[in-house]
Amino acid sequence: MAETTTPVYQPGVIVKRYAVFGQPIGHSRSPFIHARFGEQCGIALTYSAIDAGSGTFPSALEAFAAGGGRGANVTLPLKGLAATFCAELGVHARRTGVVNTLTRVTGGWRGNNTDGVGLVKDIADRHRIDLRGRRVLMIGAGGAVAGVLPALLDAGVAHITLVNRTPERADELSDRIGEPARVRTLYWADLPNTGAYDCIINGTSAGQLREPLQLPFSIAAPRTLCYDLSYGRAAVDFLAWGRAAGCEHVLDGAGMLVEQAAESFHVWHGVRPDTEPVYQALKRDLERG
Repeated sequence: MAETTTPVYQPGVIVKRYAVFGQPIGHSRSPFIHARFGEQCGIALTYSAIDAGSGTFPSALEAFAAGGGRGANVTLPLKGLAATFCAELGVHARRTGVVNTLTRVTGGWRGNNTDGVGLVKDIADRHRIDLRGRRVLMIGAGGAVAGVLPALLDAGVAHITLVNRTPERADELSDRIGEPARVRTLYWADLPNTGAYDCIINGTSAGQLREPLQLPFSIAAPRTLCYDLSYGRAAVDFLAWGRAAGCEHVLDGAGMLVEQAAESFHVWHGVRPDTEPVYQALKRDLERG
């Protein structure tokens, strides 16, 4: 189990311990983000990136708690597994069964999911794109997708079509959400016949795909928003497709990453940081590679 840490220290102050768990995790910018939130808000903390897969996560989380861990984020492939370790679940986590934010409480962990709120804040607040009444195509059916669906529905999208290379997973997720009038599924082979969508969101993990996504240009129009839940190199291929399709808005998930982190920070510390300077710093960091 590898661990990297970004500290924010204040002399004479007890330093609170936080972390992100996942595999792979070396690329994570969450320590970068939370260190800057801590500096901005005057909160002494350490935030570590802990490499843990499904088999090692239980013991890693137990060791983290025993060492004074107060809260944690979880990413691939642990979002569903993390929910099973929670004594309490927040509203979005209960609706989807996936967790990205853990908080130490009496009796164990409380699980929340801030991914969807982060996505909507990035699209609607930062980029000023109105989601109300939009027809959304969601590519993928894993934990990342499950985590954002409730917030998109709450933001007023008209309906969401789920498409996944394993259609059974899309059907299971649609059933879990329980809104058949607004969340439906589609076979991959039928994509060329569906017409253009207002918003296309890629929720697949580039590192887990055996071959690049093959998407027809017919599903996009000039005003379509193409959004990848990943960021940096992982989002390059999908964003290139969106530009080739002539889409007006082509965005990666860097803004979502910062916004969901701010929501987690608020859960843990009771204060909401200013996200824009951290987002700009993250963009510069990503551009440097």
